[in-house]
Amino acid sequence: MQKVKLGIICEGKTPPDRRVPLTPNKCDEALHTFPNLDLVVQSSDIRAFSDDEYRALGITVQPEVADCDVLLGVKEVPVEQLIPDKTYLFFSHTVKKQPANRELLRQVLQKRITLIDYELLTNARGERIIAFGRWAGIVGAYNGLLTYGRKHGLYQLKPAYQCQDMEDMEEEFFKVKRLPPIKLAVTGSGRVAQGALEVLRRMGIRQVSVYDYLYLDFNEPVFTQLRSSDYNARRDGRVWDTPNFHQQPEEYVSTFDKFLPVTDVLIACAYWHPAAPRLFSEEDTRRPNFRPRVIADVTCDVNGSIPTTKRSTTIPAPTFDYDPATGELQPPYSGLDYLTIMAVDNLPCELPRNASRDFGRQLIDNVLPHLLGGDPQGVLERATIAHGGQLTARYQYLQDYVAD
Repeated sequence: MQKVKLGIICEGKTPPDRRVPLTPNKCDEALHTFPNLDLVVQSSDIRAFSDDEYRALGITVQPEVADCDVLLGVKEVPVEQLIPDKTYLFFSHTVKKQPANRELLRQVLQKRITLIDYELLTNARGERIIAFGRWAGIVGAYNGLLTYGRKHGLYQLKPAYQCQDMEDMEEEFFKVKRLPPIKLAVTGSGRVAQGALEVLRRMGIRQVSVYDYLYLDFNEPVFTQLRSSDYNARRDGRVWDTPNFHQQPEEYVSTFDKFLPVTDVLIACAYWHPAAPRLFSEEDTRRPNFRPRVIADVTCDVNGSIPTTKRSTTIPAPTFDYDPATGELQPPYSGLDYLTIMAVDNLPCELPRNASRDFGRQLIDNVLPHLLGGDPQGVLERATIAHGGQLTARYQYLQDYVAD
């Protein structure tokens, strides 16, 4: 079988991203698993794993990767760093016609680059086979509890990005035992929500049923998981239909109002379609029975499912306050009557070593067999946005997006 030379590129986006597609150990495993694989790592001083950690396992580290066939990154590659006629895998954030990345896709086409987007890699059932979502949920839930503790002066958790790894972060969990008997709601059922639930369980917070959450009082903090059917209903009053909700979200209305009087902390992890109803309105935040005062918007859709998410935040400055009376944004922790919103849009970057290990596992198990084995199931083909200077058939709808 023909040799394929893979290059792990240095992340060039600002602010810098410290994650990697393959950690040193995963590079070593990949080389032993796939006989037709050759692999090099572009030197970088920002990675969570140092060049020396790669070299210690015999992985070649070099300043340039132009001699590679396939280049793997994480975030969008700056246009000036794109190498013509190469195959790239990274998160391009172009398939929703994101304005910030229009020039990126234009340059991909001009340079005849084959672009394979991780976000579009799916199995035959249409399920994603590689993602950082679990770590968004883990850090998002942690940040939600960190925010609640700071807002109410209960405890000071060390920010996740200042922790060496997940194990270091878990050393902080004991502080959360100082919580009063509050109620936390986690929306969603995918990878992101599962990550959030994982943290709450490890913190020792008890999970209760949706019914008990709504109607019972507790003398300890509790949380519940809310699926789409728990807080949406069909406009026509017919029975809930999950496939129909995903196909025609505009035919549904939010019933989240029943959770607003009993929820102290909302951790929003559910994927949201722009045609779907929002969980609540800004007007709802002014009602006397609107109880949430901390919202961890892990989805981070600006003006999306959480209407108070007026902007995204950064890892060093993760929160802002929303004034229900005026709709204006204020500095974080300005007052207990304000909603404190956590809306970091790159949460997995806070635990880059753990997130990279998880991602590398998925890459070796679910992607490299197709990349190095001819792709007979069309997994890579379905995720290929551009090839040879042209948009592929599946992504022709982006033509007007890249047109001058």
